[in-house]
Amino acid sequence: MTDIPVEPQGKPVSASRTTLSHIMTASDTNLLGTVHGGVIMKLVDDAAGAVAGRHSGGPAVTASMDEMAFLAPVRVGDLVHVRAQCNWTGRSSMEIGVRVLAERWNESTPATQVGSAYLVFTAVDAEGKPRQVPPVLPETEQDRRRNQEAQIRRTHRLARRRAITELRERRTAEGLDD
Repeated sequence: MTDIPVEPQGKPVSASRTTLSHIMTASDTNLLGTVHGGVIMKLVDDAAGAVAGRHSGGPAVTASMDEMAFLAPVRVGDLVHVRAQCNWTGRSSMEIGVRVLAERWNESTPATQVGSAYLVFTAVDAEGKPRQVPPVLPETEQDRRRNQEAQIRRTHRLARRRAITELRERRTAEGLDD
């Protein structure tokens, strides 16, 4: 009897969606008095990692981060909300979309979007080898749009990687290896 690989059962987007909230303090600031971009990026990676682990049912590592956009500065005293969800899945990889919102901790004004990012995570086993992830099941029209856009970003990431590899191989063949 042969072992037939079993396709993991899909998971809805809502099963792993998460929000991480954090009040920004003076220790988070740069020399301009606003919050370091790196502090925001760590929160983004933390929230995305939680989603990737939840969706895949185990450990997952950051493979790439792209399109990190800082739309407005974050200040000391801002309550930052980092919302993340799984937009797309491959065999062992997942694209996690993240939206960063900020609001004053002591005001009742609505939070405004201050950043966004897309990260790719790879699910790994105990030996650090890629493992299969369940397909993501979009639930809303917005989820379906995000899934389609994620597929476009994946195509662009792969094409960029392929073009860079080809350029490097060509330069090496021409003796221009640097």
